[in-house]
Amino acid sequence: MRVREIMSQDVACCTRDTSLTDVGRMMKDCNCGEIPVAESNNSKRLVGVITDRDIVCRTLANGLDPMELAAGDCMSQPVVSIGPDALLEECSQLMQKHQIRRVPVVDKHGECIGIVAQADLARQASTEHAGQFVKTLSQPRETAATGAR
Repeated sequence: MRVREIMSQDVACCTRDTSLTDVGRMMKDCNCGEIPVAESNNSKRLVGVITDRDIVCRTLANGLDPMELAAGDCMSQPVVSIGPDALLEECSQLMQKHQIRRVPVVDKHGECIGIVAQADLARQASTEHAGQFVKTLSQPRETAATGAR
């Protein structure tokens, strides 16, 4: 099975200049925890991603006012992404290696065409594989002091 068969399509994107308030609204409206950050309103070429965790850990936890910041101020980069023709096993391995719960899907030009979430993969996996996948992603991460997320 290929990534294109399970990815969410028509993903909402923001730009570096999108206010965190607007990013938060997008997350609420789309019922998601990650918004891809595109190069511009005219190009969905991926330059970063911003998660609900990024907003909390990189603004509020550091005493910054999220009402004064934009996506570019706390987005994660470089982006870990995958192509639509990759096998689900490749996607699973990539997510486990980087301990990420969502991975943007990009076309050959680097434009965001979808996203695969942990739940999308878990629905396709055997119970045993899904359990191992979630266990691996749930391992403690390095601390922010090391720059890892």
